[in-house]
Parts: sequence; structure tokens; C-alpha cells
Amino acid sequence: MEYFISKKAKSISLSQTIAMDIKFKKMKKEGLKVISFGAGEPDFGTLNNIKKAAIYAINNEITKYTEVSGMLPLKEAICKKFLENNLIYNTSNIVVSSGAKHSLMNVFIAICDNTDEVIIPAPYWVSYPEMIKISGGVPVIVQTNKSNNFKITSEQFEKNITSKTKAIILNTPCNPTGSVYNKDELKKIAEIAVDKNILVISDEVYEKFTYNCKHESIASLNNKIKKLTVVINGVSKTYAMTGWRIGYSASTYEIAKNISNIQSHMTSNPNSIAQYASIEALSGNQDAIIDMSNEYKKRMEYMVEKINSIKDLSCIKPHGAFYVFVNIKKLLGKNYYGKNINTSYELCENILEKALVSIIPGNGFGAPDYARFSFATDMQSIIQGLNRIEEYINGRL
Repeated sequence: MEYFISKKAKSISLSQTIAMDIKFKKMKKEGLKVISFGAGEPDFGTLNNIKKAAIYAINNEITKYTEVSGMLPLKEAICKKFLENNLIYNTSNIVVSSGAKHSLMNVFIAICDNTDEVIIPAPYWVSYPEMIKISGGVPVIVQTNKSNNFKITSEQFEKNITSKTKAIILNTPCNPTGSVYNKDELKKIAEIAVDKNILVISDEVYEKFTYNCKHESIASLNNKIKKLTVVINGVSKTYAMTGWRIGYSASTYEIAKNISNIQSHMTSNPNSIAQYASIEALSGNQDAIIDMSNEYKKRMEYMVEKINSIKDLSCIKPHGAFYVFVNIKKLLGKNYYGKNINTSYELCENILEKALVSIIPGNGFGAPDYARFSFATDMQSIIQGLNRIEEYINGRL
């Protein structure tokens, strides 16, 4: 049956985030007391007002096909939300999809022809390169530096532009590093994008979770860069609605129209009930988001301090999202509990098996000397999990 599998499908790697999460869930199902610093999912529940809106939708038969690009009232709520970012969009600029991941996939299919290059700063979210390859484009990985908080500089951006460059991805706040681009950094990148006529795919799904800094959208700088920017966002992270699968993109009418055409053949409209609930999420009381962000900040500060106190581990303090990106290079090339550890994946797998703590290897993020720790879990689990990792490293398990 190998004959029937396309070369494109064979070139796509399984997400290491998902692979590790599958193993974690299997161990949990077997009754093991595992702790997860793995998948990026809020540990908070979806708010009651949002759930009530979904129940209302079910009871009132809001269960049929909607417009392919999303319900008009939801698109209106999204446009109103964008005013917070100093961005003015019409509903014709908005396409609602089945999660922000789906929104991104739609964009890459809409803009990429074969051999078109898309610049990706590394470390990057695991799916970016695979999505670009699926769409027929070519991912161009640009390594960033810890000294610049893992953010691409304007000089690096310009240096990697070729005649085939179609777009650059900016993820701010960033998964996995927690880095946040400030306005001055965005201005320099925007100037080059405008000068070279390059699209900016701005993934802003963690925008509400920033610590001691402010989220800025590159599209808000001026009309020239706005026309060249596709903003990606969604309700999954902000409103603890990961399973509801609602994301959205904002772009020029021409790009939005083509995204909608693509979606009409792939999935048609997103879930109608989840769409209706998302109207309430965006339009209802937002106080819970502040509470979540404050709680994440407390967890982050504890995790950073504890990690930097553990032998052979180090990290920088993230400014957004809910991840700490940990340098594990000093642990590689050693033997732990009878196993030679040469890669980040081998280390994370061994820590899961021996310490019963799930963390995500940096290989999938384009950073083989790192691992990603999520603090989207309760403080007690964070304390216990980090203690287990410290005992693992010190050979005391």
C-alpha cells in the first residue's frame, strides 16, 4: 500500500507535541500519577456564560449550516474585538474557521504556489513548517538567538529574503519561547515587508497573556503594513475553549475571499454551536481573562526561579503565552537510569517514563538543545513536577 501514499504526505512529520501527549494520556489511563507540562491547553474551564450560550444554540436549533466564512454576528463581534488592537476591519475581511490552526492552513493554501518561500523564525510552533509543505510552499528557517529573546531581527529578515519569498511568520506572544515583539521591533520588520512587498502572517493567539509588557499587532502600525498582514487569532487559549475549535483570520478582502473559497470545499462552515458560543466569549464580561493572566504570571515566576535553581537547567523569563523554554544542553550526552540520552526527544521520553512528568522536546520547535515546559497547570502540579525533574537529574528517583 506504500505505493498509494503521496510524497507530500510522507514528508510530513507527526507533531512531537501530540506524540508526547498521546504517550502521557496512555500512561494516565493506565493509572500512573503523571504530571503534564506538555500540550498547550489552559487548565481553566470554559466560563459558564459561554456554555449557556452553547446550550441556548442547541435548544433553539442554531444547529444548521451557516455562512462558510462564519456567522455575521460573530464576525461583527470579531471586528469589535479588533478595535482593542487599533485595527478597523469589515466583516468581509474576516473568515471564521475550525480553530486557529485551520485558519493558518487556509492562509498558506491561499498564498503559496510551488517553490514560494515562507520565512519562519526558529524556535517556531511545530506545525508551521509542515503546513507550508502541505500547501506546496518552502519553509525557510531562520535561527534566532537567546540574546535577543529568540526574536528575529530586521537584519536577519532582510538577509533571508530571496526572489521567491512570499511571506514571513510572526508569532507574538510566541509558542514555545514566550517572546513578545515590541513596537520598535515590529516597525523595522514592517518597513522591510512593505519595501519588499512581503506578506506578514501574524499569529496572535496568545495576545491576552503578556507579563510586564504590552501586545502590539504589526497590522496596527499603518495602512501599508495592514494590507500586507494576515492576523490570526481564536478563542481557544484566551477563553479556555480549545475543544470548541473556533479561530479566525483578518486580511484584505481579496485574501479573505480566497480563504473562504478554499474553506467552502474543505470543511464548509465551522461548528454553528461553537460559533454562537464564541459571540458570547468575545462580547461578554472579560474579567476572567485578567484573573487567568495573573494566575499564569504567578506560576511562571515560580517555574522560572525553580528551573534556574536546578543543576544543568536554565531558562529566560517569558513575556507572554504560558510556556518556559528550557535549555537542556548540559543533560545531553549523559546516561540516565541506564539510557544514553543524546537528543531532546530521548530526554523528554526518559523523564516521562522515569519521573512521570511530560515535557515537550525542542526538536519539533527547531531547537534541539531545548524543551518546552507549560505552566498551564495548577501550582501544586508545577511544584511536584519540577521536584521530580530535579530528583531525576540528581539521580535520586
